[in-house]
Amino acid sequence: MSAEETINGSPATPPTILSFAKDLPNLCSLAGLLSAVLAIYFAILGVFPAAMIGLIWAVFFDWSDGIIARRMNARTETQRIFGGQLDSLIDIVSFGVCPAVVLLSYGDYSPWFVPGAFCIVAAGVLRLSYFNVFGLVGESTYQGLALDNNSIILALLFVFDGLLSSSVFAILLYIVLLALAILNVAPIRTPKLSGAWYYGITACTLSLTLIYGWQLLHATG
Repeated sequence: MSAEETINGSPATPPTILSFAKDLPNLCSLAGLLSAVLAIYFAILGVFPAAMIGLIWAVFFDWSDGIIARRMNARTETQRIFGGQLDSLIDIVSFGVCPAVVLLSYGDYSPWFVPGAFCIVAAGVLRLSYFNVFGLVGESTYQGLALDNNSIILALLFVFDGLLSSSVFAILLYIVLLALAILNVAPIRTPKLSGAWYYGITACTLSLTLIYGWQLLHATG
């Protein structure tokens, strides 16, 4: 029963905020938020391998919460709506703010990188607002590129960090993230990836964790 519904003609008492934290899909979403916060923390410190580990795990948890939610038949409509809002708000942190902070940090917080950071976050906010109003186009198609692709591509791109000079990689990073921001809000249709794609995301998460974990061990050794 939603908060707007009534009991015997009187307004129903809404559930407490923290009661939704016990919902398993929401716990999974919050685990993704923690991963994103850690990614932002390490990006600010300039420890980019650790930031990429946090970022790719944020993607993994974002995919996982929806799968868990769809398999829980006992969830109420209120839990479903709350979970959708929670997921959307976390997405802007994980796939908008976090990539923007990575760009700013890698650019040594130069003012030239601020417009790019703004475009990334602005595109994310616009895209999520549009999706929250209009949803999918058809049964399994998005308008614009889904935001989680930003973080997947960013995590893959940083594999090449070190193979190029930092100045060249900074320009490449700027161009790629701006291109992704344009695709996020472009009037194009992209498929909603699900099903077997989850195993691909899982494999990607584990592989990148090993790669960046090795880099961290190598750097400290």
